[in-house]
Amino acid sequence: MSDHGSTDVTWGIELTPEHPPDRMAELAALAEREGFDVAFSSSHYFNRDPFVTLSRMAEATDDLRLGPGVVNPYEAHPVKLAAQTATIDEVSDGRAVFGVGAGDRSTLSNLGIEHERPLRRVLETFNVARDLWAGETVTHEGTFTARDASLNLEPESAIPVYVGAQGPHMLRMSAKHGDGVLINAAHPDDLEWAAGQLEQGLEDRPEGYGPFEALAFASVSVADEEADAREAARPPVAFIVGGAADPVLARHDIDREAAAAVSDALEGGNLTEAFGHVTPEMIDAFCIAGTTETVAERFAAALEHVDGIVVGSPLGPDLEGAVTRASEALAMATAE
Repeated sequence: MSDHGSTDVTWGIELTPEHPPDRMAELAALAEREGFDVAFSSSHYFNRDPFVTLSRMAEATDDLRLGPGVVNPYEAHPVKLAAQTATIDEVSDGRAVFGVGAGDRSTLSNLGIEHERPLRRVLETFNVARDLWAGETVTHEGTFTARDASLNLEPESAIPVYVGAQGPHMLRMSAKHGDGVLINAAHPDDLEWAAGQLEQGLEDRPEGYGPFEALAFASVSVADEEADAREAARPPVAFIVGGAADPVLARHDIDREAAAAVSDALEGGNLTEAFGHVTPEMIDAFCIAGTTETVAERFAAALEHVDGIVVGSPLGPDLEGAVTRASEALAMATAE
């Protein structure tokens, strides 16, 4: 899985298509050169399309595994997502992974989409996708409907499913049914708690299923200067706080009113105000931010609980520099 020396720890990176696809393709090529194994293109309606971006990333790379990270089965029909992911698998010669989750409540509410029965919806989505990828014609009646649906293309091998998860039920479901999990957390306390949930799910995992991989999908901001890294962390941390459940806020002693101020500003579309409400405590809890050395120490602490790390948005104030620094930090964290 990994080709960066002494470790089988998976190195992942999230490349957010807030820049043109050509730039994202260049960053993917850089990530591959720096030893990353897998790159996820995140999916938000206000950014470029993740699948268009992934196709450009596929052209620019040779071995990097690629997938949406994560798409949700509300904005697009699950059968459509299966077809789009199979297309990426085809153009990348079999390198696709399928990162799927329930989506951000705040962005779905912008589109007037109800966030109904997320656990069932995600599970049904990837079960149907697996059947479609296996060449089956599918009729499904559940949280969504598909009648006599089939795809006109078939992946050469099974596409691994990584479930984006944060809450206890989604974590346990991912371990029972998925190929991997993208744990939406950066702090060792959250990852340790999540590992306990995953263990429960793995106890119920059917025999004959393949290995399961737990990855921390962690907000990371790395730069030469600690202050620059922390400042760049404000936007992603605001979105994390806006979607954080009360038990998560309590685990880090985050003031409820401070969190509500962030959340209310986001829902009102006042992004600058929301970012301004982010406190140092929020950055510590929800982002791995700092110099290469600081970030390496935090990676090592996270890796006590997971099989790998996805270096998530914002990466840092300078994207190219951050890809290189994150690779250096991972190398330091995994050196034997």
